[in-house]
Amino acid sequence: MSVSFSDLNLDKSLLSALEAAGYQSPTPVQAETIPAALDNHDLMASAQTGSGKTAAFLLPTLQKLIQRTTKPGKGPRALVLTPTRELAQQVEKNAREYGKNMPWLRTVTLVGGTSFGQQIRALGRPIDLVVATPGRLMDHMRQGRIDFSRLEVLILDEADRMLDMGFIEDIETIVAATPQDRQTLLFSATWDGLVGKLAQKLTNNPQRIDIARQETQGKIDEQLLYCDDLRHKNRILDHILRDSDIDQAVIFTATKAMTEQLADELYEKGFSANCLHGDMPQGWRNRTLMDLRKGRIKILVATDVAARGIDVPSITHVINYDLPKQAEDYVHRIGRTGRAGRSGLAISFAEVNEYIKVHKIERYLNRKLPEQTIEGMEPTRKRSKPANNKGGRRRSNSSGGKGGWQAEQGRRNGGSGNSNGGHKSYGRGRDGNYSRSGSGNRNGQARSAQAK
Repeated sequence: MSVSFSDLNLDKSLLSALEAAGYQSPTPVQAETIPAALDNHDLMASAQTGSGKTAAFLLPTLQKLIQRTTKPGKGPRALVLTPTRELAQQVEKNAREYGKNMPWLRTVTLVGGTSFGQQIRALGRPIDLVVATPGRLMDHMRQGRIDFSRLEVLILDEADRMLDMGFIEDIETIVAATPQDRQTLLFSATWDGLVGKLAQKLTNNPQRIDIARQETQGKIDEQLLYCDDLRHKNRILDHILRDSDIDQAVIFTATKAMTEQLADELYEKGFSANCLHGDMPQGWRNRTLMDLRKGRIKILVATDVAARGIDVPSITHVINYDLPKQAEDYVHRIGRTGRAGRSGLAISFAEVNEYIKVHKIERYLNRKLPEQTIEGMEPTRKRSKPANNKGGRRRSNSSGGKGGWQAEQGRRNGGSGNSNGGHKSYGRGRDGNYSRSGSGNRNGQARSAQAK
């Protein structure tokens, strides 16, 4: 017998919004989390990306906000902490969608890279829901702009990722400023190590919900291709990107600098490509994501952090140009495709000396990645153990690990395609659109909207 949202004792206003948004039945994490949260339990929930966890914590929180509070003040009644700006913005967007029949609902996103003035004005009025990254929230707390005396619900989304990014002290400071009688909902991919200790410290007799990992092979096909070296990798990438079956693709790299370098190289080859990473001004990040959603960008080259929260159903391919540092990030990456019931293809490149990283991912998934080759582009080097590779060549990027906005003055002066003393520049192109000028794009023209 299937469960419906009406079986979860949700308010009619929320049920109507879910129906309008096309939600048919709750996912496993929603079916287990929503009733427990409505019963005011603290929760420790673990579920994979794409499982519907955002609705799992927003719906019971919004239902609590329907009941007006008697506490005075104008501080938020609910707070959601997320690791990245994009994810915070996506969560607030979902909150407005689910709360469309709550016209009095006031929400605000507090993230870095955006105007303090707009956020200060929003905090000057009574707020129901705040979605924030820890760093920007701490900025407002230091200035005494936010009061948590009315706070009823605290939610940490992707708690493990926030700890990996070094937010532990900020999180502890924020939590210490909230009421002891709050409800706490924690969501994390794992409860091992520090994140588990933090969860026990922040929660009161929590109910633990672990949703079994669902295999994605039916919706997302996976391929593993070994490469001899960087040149071989780029040849394979070029071959794949010229596949006519690609609608849009996200390419993941290990560093911010490599996103810029690779995006410029692809643009020079005629692809509609752009990059996304954490050092980009928020305005440019927003425009890049909007261009991706509207189909103006066919290929997005991104880092793990910058790509969090991207939900574009037309992404048909994810390519791991560099393997992720953390095995669980593999699941987050490939989850950018196969959205909204569509099929997708996830392709991972591994240099011949990276087989240990591959094994870590396979152990995390508890299955082997399907290894394939492209005819005429098969690897010729044998896989060797790391001990035999000491002193071997390690690929480095030209920017020394720094993004274009933080590059040292003149680091690429005189280099091909960059006449700005090493800094990427942004401006309107001849067609009136915004574009990044840098390697191969000195005149500021917008990247081509058509791939060769």
